[in-house]
Amino acid sequence: MKVAISVPDRVHLAADRAARRMRVPRSRIYVKALEAYLAATSEEEITRRLDAVYGSEEGPADPFLAAASRATLRRSR
Repeated sequence: MKVAISVPDRVHLAADRAARRMRVPRSRIYVKALEAYLAATSEEEITRRLDAVYGSEEGPADPFLAAASRATLRRSR
């Protein structure tokens, strides 16, 4: 599918240089960039990354921190 987009000159020039260096059509550069962006910002990917960081963390050992966390959560709902 053909799509017309506007990009800043600096992005266009950088994509043009990358396409020449990689010997691929410039449109392929844009497709790969968009695919990478969509994959990196998908809800599943964000959840996976957060789980990787926080999934192994245990809850607060300090009873005060646990109570403060619960109180903050209640207020944010």
